[in-house]
Formats: sequence, C-alpha cells, structure tokens
Amino acid sequence: MTIDSKRDDTPPPPAAGKRDRTHWLYLGVIVAVVAGVLVGWLAPELGKSLGVLGTLFISLIKMMISPVIFCTIVLGIGSVRAAASVGKVGGLALAYFLGMSTVALGIGLLVGNLLDPGSGLDLSAATSSAGADLAEKAHGAGGTMDFIAGIIPTSLLSSLTVGSVLQTLFVALLVGFGLQAMGKQGEPILRGVGHVQKLVFRILAMILWLAPIGAFGAIANVVGQTGLGAVVQLGTLMVGFYITCAIFVFGVLGLMLRAVSGFSIFKLVRYLAREYLLIFATSSSESALPRLIAKMEHVGVQRTTVGIVVPTGYSFNLDGTAIYLTMASIFIADAMGQPLALPEQLSLLVFMIIASKGAAGVSGAGLATLAGGLQSHRPELLDGVGLIVGIDRFMSEARAVTNFSGNAVATLLIGTWTRTVDASRVRTVLDGKLPFDETTMVDDHLPEDGPIAVPQDGSEKVSAARVPVPLAS
Repeated sequence: MTIDSKRDDTPPPPAAGKRDRTHWLYLGVIVAVVAGVLVGWLAPELGKSLGVLGTLFISLIKMMISPVIFCTIVLGIGSVRAAASVGKVGGLALAYFLGMSTVALGIGLLVGNLLDPGSGLDLSAATSSAGADLAEKAHGAGGTMDFIAGIIPTSLLSSLTVGSVLQTLFVALLVGFGLQAMGKQGEPILRGVGHVQKLVFRILAMILWLAPIGAFGAIANVVGQTGLGAVVQLGTLMVGFYITCAIFVFGVLGLMLRAVSGFSIFKLVRYLAREYLLIFATSSSESALPRLIAKMEHVGVQRTTVGIVVPTGYSFNLDGTAIYLTMASIFIADAMGQPLALPEQLSLLVFMIIASKGAAGVSGAGLATLAGGLQSHRPELLDGVGLIVGIDRFMSEARAVTNFSGNAVATLLIGTWTRTVDASRVRTVLDGKLPFDETTMVDDHLPEDGPIAVPQDGSEKVSAARVPVPLAS
C-alpha cells in the first residue's frame, strides 16, 4: 500500500443539498403492508385479485437477478485477489470469513427449523400460475446429469439473457478467474464491470420504489387466501430473525471476542453506537463503512490490517445476510407446503452465500439473491418471495447491523492473531478514556481519493480514512 505523506489531511466538506429520501420508501412499505392486511381481511375476493401486483414486482426483481449475480461475483473474485495478495492478514481474513459464514448458516438453519415459522400456512393457492409453470419446467428438467449439463450455456452472453441463474454464476466465475489470471491487464475490465454494477444497482434501487405496490398486492392476496394467520406467521419470522441476530452478535461473536482478544462486545457496541444509529437510518451497513475504518484505526488496530479486513469483510463477511437467506428460504418453502430437505437447504444456501458476495450494503440485493437462489434450485417456490417483500425492509436493519458488527469484531480478532493491535489502547478507548474525535470524520460518503498518512500506532487523530475500497464493496 502506497502512502503519500504530502497529501492534505483535511477531510472534504460534507456534500450539501443531497437529502436521503429512502425513509419515505420505508414509510410507504409500512402503509402498504397495513393497507394490504386490511383489504385482504375485509374484502378477501378483492385481495385475491390484487395478487398480480406482487407477481409483477417479483418479475421486475427476476429481471435483475442475472446482472446482479454476474457483477457481484466477478467483483467479489477481484476482492479475493486483492486480499490474498497482501499475505498473512488477507489469507487469515478470508479463512475467518468463510468459517463465520458457515457458523451463521448453521445457526440460521437451526433456528429456522426449530421455529418453523411458515408451518400452517398454505400459500400454494395464493401464488400465481407463474409458479405452476416454473414447477412444471423444474420437474421436466431431467436427472442429475441433465442438471449439470444445463449449467453450461450455449454462448458466453446467452447466460445473461436466458434467465438461468446457474449459467450466469458459471460464466461469472469463469470471467472472474480469467481477470485474475490477466493481472494488471484485467484491472480496466474490472473497473468497467464495477461501473456496470453501479448502473445495475441504480436500476434495482429504482425498482425498489415500487416495493410498496408489490407488498400491498402480495399481502392482500395472501391474507385474502389464508386470513390473518399469515400476519402472525410473518411477525413470528421477523421476531425470530431479530432474536437470532442478537444471539449471534452477543453470543457467538461476543464469546469469540472475549476468548481471543479479552475485549467486551458490549463496550464495542457502545463505542460504535453512532454507527448503529446511522445504519438504522439508512438500512445499509455501507453508509457506516468510512466511519468503521476510522474508528478501528482509532481504537488501536494498525492501518494496514484495517485497510484489508474491513473492505474485504464488506464483500465476504455477510453473517446477517446468511441468517436472513436461511430463515427466509425455510419460511417460504414451509409456507408453500413444500419444505426443503436438509441436503436441499445446504445446497441452496451455499449457492446464495456465493451469489451474494460483493452485494453487501446494497439495498435490495438480499431480496434479489433470495429470488435467484430459489429460481435456480426450486423454481416453484419463487412466487413465495412476494410475501417476503412486505417485511424485507423491516429485516434489512438487522441484517445490516449484524454484518457491521461481524466486521468490527473480525478486525479486532485478526488484529490480535497477527499482533497488529495495541490491546492497552483498545481497552482505554472502549472504556471511554480516549474518545473518538467526531470533528475529523465525514459521515455521509466515502472519499474517492487515495490513502493518507496516519501513524501506525494510531496516536494521532484519525481523519476520513481514505482507504481504497474494492469495487465489490
């Protein structure tokens, strides 16, 4: 990493005149869900007829699945290369992220099967004929060898147009590893894919403004078919998910942090309180990325370790997303009367975790990944995603907070393992004796310029942490 000691350490002024309007979307989804419940309850026949609105919204999400997966996988592999190239810290970080994703998957599977939130609902009648068409295609797909043969597309570009998620994943892996083999010659292409990803996610963000309409139609249809039992089951899923995330953060991560580093998860959460408020306000952990980098440097972790672990973790350490995808998939399958066998759960969710790499912090990416995984493994379950649309926004905060907490803990753990953290300084900062200087921090955006000079021991004030972030973040 090149350090330019001549750079100005003064952070740029905050962007003016740009207001975050996503809270209106949040309010719109809440109103739509309440209205959908009332319509489905008071006028069941009308509610059933509105199901097409949810189906249309899911079709728009399906339209974005292939480009989302292609871009995120290609850029995610680029992040692996960037992390692995820095030696011990990067390799240890990747191994830790893989291990914790597996643990998060296991917890999600366990809680999802124990809670069984979708049992008792029969959504098969509440889904559109599109689900039946998909099921017919799935049953006519042939055996195992036909399934494997179907992964290889007719051409490199056809994988992006025929709607086969596994073909898109296969081509994305080929392109990603091909760009890795090209080395520096592949960097312009990688940057180009990064620009395409920005366009794709901008379109996805536009589609998400229709989420209130989709949620209204889906909820009205389901309540019209099943009654208020659907609302109770959705509430059970939400509460179970929040409790699971809390257990993971304070139980699993907290115990690891105490056992390995001797630090308290509660003190760390208090230290990052402002970042948690920012995440809850934006429903995205990406909004707090520059602040996490700055605060991890301030707490006593060496800049080189922070610059590797945090950006890479934003692409690969998606603990909250793993739990969400697990529980949502089990809920949909149970609610539609087609529960997933354990081998199917493992296969589906491993695919989802791979497909979600690089999409951290992007609103709607979790929903697209969920739809993509179901479409690739159990197409007949895809229409059940319409029910999740109504509560996805409510669950996004827990996903983002869990992902954020996982990256903060990972930085301290890897700093401890590589001896790049000042333990005494960490305790001093977490005890509140050396507060973070908020006047040097830029809250609402990540500067695009390069790294700046900051002492390795973190003894001076930390500025906006202008660390190059992988395109996949």
